[in-house]
Formats: sequence, structure tokens, C-alpha cells
Amino acid sequence: MVARGAMARFWSLESLQMVAADGGTESSALVDDNGSEEDYSYEELCQAAPRYLQPGGEQLAINELISDGTIVYAEALWDHVTMDDQELGFKAGDVIRVLEASNKDWWWGRNEDKEAWFPASFVRLRVNQEEVPENCGNIQDEEQDSDINKHRQKIAENRDQMRTNVIQEIMKTERVYIKHLKDICEGYIRQCRKHTGMFTTAQLSTIFGNIEDIYKFQRKFLKDLEKQYNKEEPHLSEIGSCFLQHQEGFAIYSEYCNNHPSACIELSRLMKQGKYRHFFEACRLLQQMIDIAIDGFLLTPVQKICKYPLQLAELLKYTTQEHSDYSNIKAAYEAMKNVACLINERKRRLESIDKIARWQVSIVDWEGPDVLARSSELIHSGELTKISKQGKSQQRTFFLFDHQLVFCKKDLLRRDILYYKDRIDMDETEIVDTEDGRDKDFNISVKNAFKIINRATEDVHLFCAKKQEDKKKWMEACENERRRVREDKEMGMEISENQKKQAMQNARKSRQGKIKGVSYNGCPMPPPHQTLHPLHQRHITVPTSVPQQQVFALAEPKRKPSLFWHTFNKLTPFKK
Repeated sequence: MVARGAMARFWSLESLQMVAADGGTESSALVDDNGSEEDYSYEELCQAAPRYLQPGGEQLAINELISDGTIVYAEALWDHVTMDDQELGFKAGDVIRVLEASNKDWWWGRNEDKEAWFPASFVRLRVNQEEVPENCGNIQDEEQDSDINKHRQKIAENRDQMRTNVIQEIMKTERVYIKHLKDICEGYIRQCRKHTGMFTTAQLSTIFGNIEDIYKFQRKFLKDLEKQYNKEEPHLSEIGSCFLQHQEGFAIYSEYCNNHPSACIELSRLMKQGKYRHFFEACRLLQQMIDIAIDGFLLTPVQKICKYPLQLAELLKYTTQEHSDYSNIKAAYEAMKNVACLINERKRRLESIDKIARWQVSIVDWEGPDVLARSSELIHSGELTKISKQGKSQQRTFFLFDHQLVFCKKDLLRRDILYYKDRIDMDETEIVDTEDGRDKDFNISVKNAFKIINRATEDVHLFCAKKQEDKKKWMEACENERRRVREDKEMGMEISENQKKQAMQNARKSRQGKIKGVSYNGCPMPPPHQTLHPLHQRHITVPTSVPQQQVFALAEPKRKPSLFWHTFNKLTPFKK
């Protein structure tokens, strides 16, 4: 490990092995020539894998390093958009300096000029910690600049070692991941199938999804990866072709991630009964699995598929264009990034349907099918004046979803109450810009107007915006709606009927339990419709303070750790 002092702040992820308990040595290989890890015990795997690669190990290692004066950087796996001032927002790929990791679910960190809590499962430790991130802005203190510049010079001279670090991390995490998949299949699924009185086939399918297929796929992938791994000179390894060879196989993760919210719901329901809690704990002990609940194990495939692009991006950074593996690594990075993007988009869409469901149950006098029957994303909303064929003007609030445009009327006294009026099918429509002046179809003078024409029925709807800018936004939104529908079809973006049904049930149940008092026509008073507006952002994430039908269930604990511990500055030695 590097010497203490100014340069002790920079370290390699490899050096975390030094933090682990004495006796933990690295095995040269955990998979034999046939790609099997069956001959290795759990204890051997624990010794071979550094503690930071084991769930919970990062927290212990990071705290020890921080207390020693080491700078620790993490890289965001997914976007974390929050409306809570106590939380740190960031985008996938952003670099966060970790200042405290005493809580296993929430860490305290700094991103640019803000310090706040962030979910630990949304990040991964950077492999080459000794390289100062170029995009970290104000993360470093000014007095460190000279040390940083000197160290960057040293890094440029040691690119092979950097590539070795990344290659070794990829190999080690793959081996540990295989062990986790094996534990799930043999420790949980096998035992569940023996107890037919406790689990139906449908329940097991919901809880575990296609994880057995993933296990089979990952073993073959690791077997090919080991063939390309150069044990003597890891930096010469050519693993890019393995990712390209198996890129279509990674598509099975999409099914698993899509099912994961349903798995969390079913598992949560079963865990309310003591016999199921005891059963799953007995399975864990019998298999000699690490001390993590079953929902933690079931989250690992979701986390794994999103780590690949980050690992490959870092590997590409340390692979010169002259390297024989450069073109394959570059292509593999793009391929895995596309897989992860699709899965992340599904995650966002699942979060979106929860918000849409909560919005719909707040609307008074709702008629017809649920919004979720056809839509899964709000694209734009705002007020427009709707002109009838008789020339009558009606002020309405419009909500443009994929496939449909819903409009409502505000209550005369309570402007935060919305009454459902009607909807327009957007699948057979054409958007027409209307010039200011007298419109020949409606025989009325208009300004800032546009039309929506149904090609099948020839119905014409005329709308007027307050400003030219508002009109432009609406016309662009209508174009975006058609584009997103096409993209969803190309990507195979679908939300299951069960997930839509569950979202509506949760919304109705939540509303009945939370809202009491004044009601209209038997419906409780709805909150302001503005609460839906964050959905306008294409890549919004549900704030952690409103945990809903989550894909990343473990990333959002029931409560945040007390800020008292942060203000007690002894716990954050680098806080100025």
C-alpha cells in the first residue's frame, strides 16, 4: 500500500485487500478449465475474493481507509434524482467522494459543491482510486492540487498496471457473482421446490424469475472469460471478444429486471409470516451463505448488469488504440451500455406508472379505462383553451401521455381539484399548425393555435395556448409522443398487466389510508395535480422518500440515518 502522508490519499482498489483480515490471499483461479467452480468451498471463495467484493465488505474497508486519511471515490451506477435537500443527486457515471460509510444503506459524500446522503447500492468503488477523476470538479481540496498533478504524471507512466487492476476486478467480481447465483439456485430454489405446501410453481416463478437461466449463462460466460485471461500478464488479456460473443445472451437480464418489482412485492407479502422468514433463514444457514437476506441476493443480477458498462468504460480508458483488444473493448462497451440503458429505462418506466396511478386516483369523476391500460409515461402537461365546433371556449388542463391526451376541468373554488372531462386517442392523429387569424374550419379568430386531427374519424380538435412559446412546447411534445411510441416498440418496452394492476391497487389503497375528510361525489379530496410534474423529465427517478414499486428495493431504506452523526465531525475527518 502507498505510504502515509500526502500521497496516502491515493490508492488502488487492489490495495483494499490489505484492509481485509490477515490470511486472505488471492487464488490464481477459481474456475477450472471446464469452467466449474464446484470444487471450491465458500471459505476458499471468501479468502480468494477481497473483502470489498463481498456484500457489506465495502462499508468496513472504506471506513478504515477514510479514518486513515485516504480519499475514497465511488462511481454512480444509476441516476439518483431527488427532491430532498438531505440527499445527493447525481447521474450515472458521476464521481462521488465518499466521506462516511458507517450506515450500510446510506453513505455521506460530496459531489461538486454539495455534501449529502446517497444510497450506497447506487454506486461502485472506482477500481483505480489513485487516478484523480477529471470531472470531479470541486471534490478535491485546493491544497491537494500539487500532489494531484504529480500523481497524474505517474499514472501516465503506469497504464499497464491500471489495465491490470481493471481486468483483475472484472475476473474477481465474476467469480464471486457466480457463487452468489449458485447459492440462490441451490440454497433457495432447490429447497423451495421440496416444500410444495409452502410454494406454488407460480410463486417461485414470480420470486426467482429466470435466475436459473442467468446462472447457466453466466457460467458459460465466465468459462470463456477465463480462456482469454492472461494470468501471468493480466494487462495483455483480450476479453472484449467474450462480451461481443455473448452480447445477445445478456438480453435475458431484461426479463429478470422487468420481473424484479413483482418479486419484491410477493416476497414482502410472504415475509410478513413468521414461517417464511424462518424458512428462508434456514436455507441461508444450510447453504452456508453470507449474512444477507434473500432480497439482497435477488438484487445482485440487477446490480451486475449495470456494472458492466462502467467496468468496460474504465478498461477502455486504459487500453491504448494500438492494443489488439481495443476495438473489441470499444464495441463491447457500446453493446453493454445499450443493454443497461434499456434496463434502466424499464426501471424508470415502472417508477413512472406508480406516479401516474397515484395521479389518476386523485382525479374526481374518472371515467373509462385507467391511463395505465395504454400509457406508461407523462410527456407534457399544462393549460390550453379548447374551442368547440360551436365556437365556445373552454379552459382545460391537459396531460399528454404516450398514446393518449387526457384533459380535466379545475374546480371553481378549489383550483387544486381536477374533474375528468375526456381524452383523445393520439395513435391516429395528425398535428397541424394554425396561423393566427380567422380559422375557416371553426369560423373564429384564433391566436397561438394548433389542431389535432383524427385521420380515422376526421374529428378536428382546436386548441389555443396563452403564449407562442407554450404553443411551440405543445407541438414539440406531440412530436415527442409519437417518437417515444416508436422507440418503445423498437426496444420492446412493455409493462406487464400485473405490474399495472399492482400499481393501481397500491395507489387506491394508499389514498384510502391517507386521505380523510372532505370528499366530492364519494371521492376523497385530491391533492394538487402539480405533484405529477417531475414526470416530464425523461430520466426522472422516484425520490427515496416515496418508496414505491421499486426495482432497486434495497437502495431505499425505510428511514435515513440521523444527521446528528454527520454534525459530530469526528466521524468525517476530512470535513473542513
